[in-house]
Amino acid sequence: MMSATSTLAMTHLVPLAKDLDENKVTPGLLGFVVFALIGGAVWLLMKSMNKHMNKVDFEEEPQPGKARVTASASPTGTTASPEGTKGESTA
Repeated sequence: MMSATSTLAMTHLVPLAKDLDENKVTPGLLGFVVFALIGGAVWLLMKSMNKHMNKVDFEEEPQPGKARVTASASPTGTTASPEGTKGESTA
C-alpha cells in the first residue's frame, strides 16, 4: 500500500522521467567523481603495496633437515634412508 505522500511524489516525478531520452542518459559528474576516487584509491594502495614488498627479504636459508639429506648422497646417486637398507645400491 502506498501512502498519500508517496503517491503525490510519484505523480510529480513521473512526468520528469518521461522527458528524458533513454538513449542519451549518461552517468554524469557524480559517476565520474566516484570512478576517479576509486581509481585514486587503487593507485595509492598499489604504491603502498610496492613500498611494503620492497622491504621483504626473500632469501631463505636451507632447513637443517633438508641439508643433511642432500649431504648424505652417495656418489652413485642413491641416498641412504634413515633405516639404512632402503635406497642403497647392492653393487
